[in-house]
Amino acid sequence: MNFRILTRPLGVLILSAIVASCGTETPPEPAAESVTTVKPRPEIYADFTLTADLGHLSDDQLEMIRILIDASKIMDGLFWKQSFGEDHVEWLEGIADADARRFAELNYGPWDRLDDEKPFIDGVGPKPLGARFYPEDMSKEEFNEAYLPGKNGLYSLIRRNAAGELVLIPFHVAYAAELSEAAGLLRKAAKLSDSTDFANYLKLRAAALISDEFQISDRYWMDVKDNEIDVVIGPIENYEDRLFGYRAAYEAYVLIKDLEWSDRLSRFAAFLPDLQEGLPVADEYKWETPGTDSDLNAYDVVYYAGHSNAGSKTIAINLPNDEEVQLDKGTRRLQLKNAMQAKFEKILEPIADTLIDESQRKHITFDAFFANTMFHEVAHGLGIKNTINGSGTVREAMLDLASSMEEGKADILGLYMITELHKAGELGDVDLRDYYTTFMTSVFRSIRFGASSAHGKANMVRFNFFMDEGAFVRDSDTGRYRVDYGKMETAMTDLSRLLLTLQGDGDYDGAAELTSKKGAITAQLQQDLDRLTDAKIPVDITFQQGAAALGIE
Repeated sequence: MNFRILTRPLGVLILSAIVASCGTETPPEPAAESVTTVKPRPEIYADFTLTADLGHLSDDQLEMIRILIDASKIMDGLFWKQSFGEDHVEWLEGIADADARRFAELNYGPWDRLDDEKPFIDGVGPKPLGARFYPEDMSKEEFNEAYLPGKNGLYSLIRRNAAGELVLIPFHVAYAAELSEAAGLLRKAAKLSDSTDFANYLKLRAAALISDEFQISDRYWMDVKDNEIDVVIGPIENYEDRLFGYRAAYEAYVLIKDLEWSDRLSRFAAFLPDLQEGLPVADEYKWETPGTDSDLNAYDVVYYAGHSNAGSKTIAINLPNDEEVQLDKGTRRLQLKNAMQAKFEKILEPIADTLIDESQRKHITFDAFFANTMFHEVAHGLGIKNTINGSGTVREAMLDLASSMEEGKADILGLYMITELHKAGELGDVDLRDYYTTFMTSVFRSIRFGASSAHGKANMVRFNFFMDEGAFVRDSDTGRYRVDYGKMETAMTDLSRLLLTLQGDGDYDGAAELTSKKGAITAQLQQDLDRLTDAKIPVDITFQQGAAALGIE
């Protein structure tokens, strides 16, 4: 999906001229139409300080962390441009109300990411579905009819030239100055690494940032095993593009490996091929073989930036996204243990106290929450990446629904993996009810992310499906929920089969129908979610982070 336009020197000159003639995307102007604004809600985020045990790291490693944080801050600025526009610092300073300003910082703009992107600043219109990746006046029809080779690519902007025609601007041209600086920082960090493989990866990633050619560095990253410090950096996820789901947004994570927990997890990736064969779907929907180099590791995350820091915070990562790399090399699953612990203590346990039947509350545990999250990420490797009818990749066929369908698949197949491994005795002496009850409780947590979140939309579909199948049961007298363990596995199997089939067929219309029918919050569910708000239970977390928080400033 990567591409180049012309040869490098001439192409850069021509495209730089196009950028200059088109101008840049500017912050939103007051809307001409009347749009209802919602109240800023900074209180829905629980504050948490990102720290980690750094006592075993050398002076060079500590300096490398500082440098990687500086590179991540550049990704943060680029994401502001992609999600909101230019001059966000001046715009933020012009917001008089302190709550509104803080909420704008958390949302990277004036739209509430956990309330379907509703504006919370007076005079601001709806958020463009394509964020700032496309001209705001561009229709889907104009885009589809335009002759622009590579227009479906991950790493470009669509702009208008002086004649008003759509043109393609690669990221590495549009953001040349910032990416050059970030690449320089990665090369500087490489000189401090005590892992030769990680140093080489940093240099390859630096080259990728300034070329938009990421596959080589993705492949190499899969073979880097001996590094205690890691970084995920670049344009990665395509959730921000709600118009087509094509374009990737900049983000970064700086990570410290937890060696003890990682050793405990390492064996699970080996089960993927057998689990793929046992999926509850016809053979043609599981013909691909998951890569065998997949690995699982636990980390403490010490810095989030850009897309990963906007709205709901990621607590586990499954990368690379490149389908060719996944089929050839597998993926790496990174469990962010300290952030996960924060969400469990500050959000999941209080939700359980409010909404879960007292008789099942003992089955809500951190170990189950960690495992459910981990196997969600592992389950991204199951199913198939290419449709069975020649409609291209699943991601291409599913367009704007690709992210929510993939997250829904990973959620339900993660539970399938736990069930199968438990049957095989591979999870030790644990109670399967812990996983199922914690899973249901976490559905409530994720639903609160809202319909604009791929995870939130996927969880709404699953919640309604399980309720309709009787796997989740609400007591009308107490207003609390419990799992019907007898029906849970049947509902899990049926939904797994449905999602895998929709993806394999590239059935966009079927996915849209499922999302429409099952993706809505019922009046009863909304009342129960309002109880969580009334109890002042946070929706998500936000961070005090950086070198100062780590004590290495």
